[in-house]
Amino acid sequence: MGPLRVAVVGGGPGGLYAAVLLKRLDPRRDITVWERNAPDDTFGFGVVLSDETLGGIEHADPVVHAALQAEFVRWDDIDVVHRGTRHTSGGHGFAALGRRRLLEILHERCRQLGVNLRFRSEAPSAADLARDHDLVVAADGVHSATRQAHADAFRPHVEEHRCRYIWLAADFAFDAFRFETAETEHGVMQLHGYPYTGGDSTVIVEMREEVWRAAGFDALDVSESVERCAKIFTEALGGRGLRSNNSAWTAFRTVVNEKWSHGNVVLVGDAAHTAHFSIGSGTKLAVEDALALAACLQEQPTTAEALAAYETERRPVVASTQRAARASLEWFENLGLYLDQPARQFAFNLLTRSRRVTHDNLRLRDPHFTEAVERDFGCPPGTPPMFTPLRLRDLTLRNRVVVSPMDMYSAQAGVPGDFHLVHLGARALGGPGLVMTEMVCVSPEGRITPGCAGLYTPEQATAWRRITEFAHTQAPGTAVGVQLGHSGRKGSTKLMWEGIDEPLPDGNWPLVAASPLPYKPGSQTPHELTTGELADVREQFTSAALLAADAGFDLLELHCAHGYLLSGFLSPLSNHRTDAYGGSLTNRLRFPLEVFDAVRDVWPGDRPMTVRISATDWAEGGTDANDAVEIARAFAAHGADAIDVSTGQVVADEKPAYGRSYQVPFADRIRNETGIPVISVGAISSWDDVNSLILAGRTDLCALARPHLYDPHWTLHAAAEQGYAGPGVAWPKQYEAGSRPPQTGRLDAPKPRLTLGG
Repeated sequence: MGPLRVAVVGGGPGGLYAAVLLKRLDPRRDITVWERNAPDDTFGFGVVLSDETLGGIEHADPVVHAALQAEFVRWDDIDVVHRGTRHTSGGHGFAALGRRRLLEILHERCRQLGVNLRFRSEAPSAADLARDHDLVVAADGVHSATRQAHADAFRPHVEEHRCRYIWLAADFAFDAFRFETAETEHGVMQLHGYPYTGGDSTVIVEMREEVWRAAGFDALDVSESVERCAKIFTEALGGRGLRSNNSAWTAFRTVVNEKWSHGNVVLVGDAAHTAHFSIGSGTKLAVEDALALAACLQEQPTTAEALAAYETERRPVVASTQRAARASLEWFENLGLYLDQPARQFAFNLLTRSRRVTHDNLRLRDPHFTEAVERDFGCPPGTPPMFTPLRLRDLTLRNRVVVSPMDMYSAQAGVPGDFHLVHLGARALGGPGLVMTEMVCVSPEGRITPGCAGLYTPEQATAWRRITEFAHTQAPGTAVGVQLGHSGRKGSTKLMWEGIDEPLPDGNWPLVAASPLPYKPGSQTPHELTTGELADVREQFTSAALLAADAGFDLLELHCAHGYLLSGFLSPLSNHRTDAYGGSLTNRLRFPLEVFDAVRDVWPGDRPMTVRISATDWAEGGTDANDAVEIARAFAAHGADAIDVSTGQVVADEKPAYGRSYQVPFADRIRNETGIPVISVGAISSWDDVNSLILAGRTDLCALARPHLYDPHWTLHAAAEQGYAGPGVAWPKQYEAGSRPPQTGRLDAPKPRLTLGG
């Protein structure tokens, strides 16, 4: 039967639409909506809905859908205006209407169905409502009193972000979704504008908090702010003014809840989650929540099961949207990084900022715009960005794909064997521009596990030479790089599949580190390196580098990430020294830079050196993104040719924010703040993402690990799937017969040729 007596707290789109659907599904329900504002009070102006959301509305309530369809303003273009140059990208498909009109449509539908609407009425507390209602739908927004009252149950996390913004409107209709930057004496500001009727547009003005204060907006009232914004963006507005409606400067808050229901109280819309307005998902998510909640209440035998099913269904969708929204939000927070990009690349970067729109997707929407961006970038005709070359010193990589270093734990006494030959040889044959070894240890005591490979004996160097010669002979055009490192306090552990980071049961060797701090409880406590011992370690690195040069490696990477020895010096969480090698970031950089300089001195001058860093420790008090920029800048000043930007694994109690391409923003910032070439890593898995990141100017190379374990020929297959057969990739002659995707069985049934009437 489901809940018969329902209270809805909040009369926004999510709450009203939930009331409509629940009443439609069971007319016997007694449903009351409490809204503390008047019927025509609303914040903001226009709302944007996707075709996907509209499709769900059409199936659930054709009456509401028809009313919305009659009101929509539709358009396809996005205009990006940067330093006086406008670039337009088409094929996007937007539908918008006024927020007030949306509420009017939902009010009318509620009245038609018999929903009780109580305006200018504060709702009783959720606890009180829950006692005499079967269901309480809390749709009371980002500042939800319901969520706050039951914070111990919902366990919310609310994060306030770095920009201030204000919702305004203009009395004319933009002919596209418009993004425009204004570079003022106080800093960069941005305008987001879109039409919502034939004669009105939403205009959002946004800027960093420090820019907002420097410009004096904190001292202006709303009318003065509106007038000031109109002057700043006078060209975009054609000299026309702006107007407000309950407008105020605010900072966006991302809301996440560990649970969405408590007893018979359930959160929907902004009370449960928020997504930054720059991807236009607030109303969309609220409406989709209402659809899912109503469906689950209809399908499940009890309210408790329905609320659990609702959260199970919606949580992954919302999490994905919030990841995209965060990427978009952070892009605008860091807008200043991209101001010097060419206007068309800047536009492409903006359009792909959330990763919801990608290079391939944009190529389908607007091939002419995308081809123009590719030409500007230097892509020869028909060449995807990932297959353009990159030069580092005298080494030219034929494409932008890197096989990321991956420990195999399969060496004997540090000697790479047949497994390494086949493993690395297969990836070299697979077409990447660069294949990296696993971390190759510079001493027996510098190994992570007994199975780790090394470069501290002639026998090891001979074995590595066998691998580089195979790659250079059988996969010409593929470079092979060696990553040199020392395990530090993370050494003397079991093989990964036997217990990652777990100490060996016997046969342990002594560990050394910046400070005598075990990696985690139960780990061996390392010895703090003395000044003399630091010199010994430095010599181990230079000896390994000489052997690596002789073994035929094309590139050398110094491993200063993931909590290993050199990384341990960089992080304040693992470096508690009080001498010249501890304390300030300058001091913590001292030993890693000494090692880098020593290696660079013996490494051939025509061959590049890169450095892998952990750009954040994902832990309070550790290395952060600001530190990472300075660390990268320091290594570049000492001659690093590129920075390989990873994160974490420095402390055991880290709290990473995993997600698609989750480490790329750190590389992006380093590249665009310092001009240093970067290698991006971390959950990059599709060739479409590689193309998007490179063409947007967020990275120079993309390193992929697990995708290359899944498919050793990942790069060749990426070329085949894109129809590319140019110089950026080459199929081995032995494999040329497989350079086209194999045929599959026919899946479509023959279509009827005649349709006969009855």
